[in-house]
Order: sequence, then structure tokens, then C-alpha cells
Amino acid sequence: MSELVIRSDRDGLATLTLNRPDKLNALTVALFSELREHVQAIAAQTDSIGVVLVRGAGKCFSAGNDLADIARGVEPPTPSFQADTIEMLANLPQPVISAVHGHCYTGGLELALAGDLIVAAESARFADTHSRWSLTPRWGMSQRLPRRVGVAKAAEMMFTSRNFSGAEAAAIGLANLCVADENFEAELHKLTAMMLANSWFSHRANKRLLRQTEGMTLAAGLSHEIHRTEGRGSDMQDRIAAFMGKGGEKR
Repeated sequence: MSELVIRSDRDGLATLTLNRPDKLNALTVALFSELREHVQAIAAQTDSIGVVLVRGAGKCFSAGNDLADIARGVEPPTPSFQADTIEMLANLPQPVISAVHGHCYTGGLELALAGDLIVAAESARFADTHSRWSLTPRWGMSQRLPRRVGVAKAAEMMFTSRNFSGAEAAAIGLANLCVADENFEAELHKLTAMMLANSWFSHRANKRLLRQTEGMTLAAGLSHEIHRTEGRGSDMQDRIAAFMGKGGEKR
């Protein structure tokens, strides 16, 4: 039996690929079980993994929850198993990028929203179709989507169930950027390389700052940053020395 989530590592980047291309990477309990195992492993590998990329095999990111799984009454190990797994992905110490091409619907969108960044191909199609099937969110849609795009736009997506293109997703802030399909792989490589070249210590510390201060008042957030700073990484002196050695100026 083939893996439902494939992990591949290269130069500090861990790529997790949803691997049900014949089913448009529809999300099953079994797929979430494999995803959770990978996420748990990556969380403990901050020395060797600096960035995580989540993507789908074949034609799309994910068409959403597998309705056949629902119809068969397949039960997860715990009532909130899928939501907890998505939360674990979102809370990884490393930055997480969701790379979306093709369909990214409902449960697939909830999974993509766990990414700190979302990169969309022009072919991407985002939608929340809970209301089409008489369902309500359980994996984070009502919380993560409005924080990403604002309440009014989230309401539009949730009430209409209509598709938003990759370009529209970028325009409303759902995606960080939208790139032509033919440039998708090159842009992902450029982005991940840029991030990996920066301090992994800083990435982890900055991610914690963003998470811990979300929802705080400005005064409380500033106090948190100033008084609970994690300071300098162990590689700071080496980075400065390397920069100065290349003829750079202090700044």
C-alpha cells in the first residue's frame, strides 16, 4: 500500500505531500494519522529541519474531506483528531508553507490555513463548501479564515461556497503570493531557499512571538516583545563575521 503522506527532506526543508492523487487528495482518517506521525517527528527535529512545506500530489492540493469516509461512518481515534492534527501542524516550531495548486476546498482549506504562508498557483481554487453539504466547521475555518482575510470576506466565502482563484486569494490576503503554474516550482524553491538561509533560531522565535501576541493590545504585545525576548541566536556572531568578511558594512 502506498504512503498517504510522503515526507522528503532536502537541505533543511521537510516536504509533506498528500498522496491520494486519484482521489484529489481527499482527506481521510488514515491520511490524518500519517500526517500526525510526520508532524510529531518534525517538531522534535529543529536542528535538522528549518522549514516545512505542505503540498498535494497530482492535480491539486486537496478537494477536502473524503465524503465517502463520512458516508461510511469512519470514526477518528478521538472526536477532534483531525482538528488537533491541524493544530499540531500550525504550532510546529518551524515556519510552515502551504503550496496550493488546483482544488483547495473546505477541509483542504482548513489544512492549508495551518501554514504560516500560503503560496498559490494561478490554477488554485479556494472554497469553503461546508454550507453546500449542511456541515459546519470543526477544523478551524471559522477562526483561521477571518484572521487571514477579515470577517467580511470570510463570511462571503462561507456563505456563498464560491471558488476564489489564486489571484483573488492573493488579493484578499488568503495567499501571500500567486504565481504562474509554470513558475510554481521555481518560486517555491526560491522562497524556501531564502527562508532557510536566514537564522532558524530567529524563525522559531519570531513564530512564537506572532503566536503568543496574537489578539493582544498593542501595549501588551510590545511589553511581551520587549521583556520576554529570546535575544540572540548562537550563530549571530558567525553570521555577522561572515557578512563583514564579504566586505559588508555594519548596520
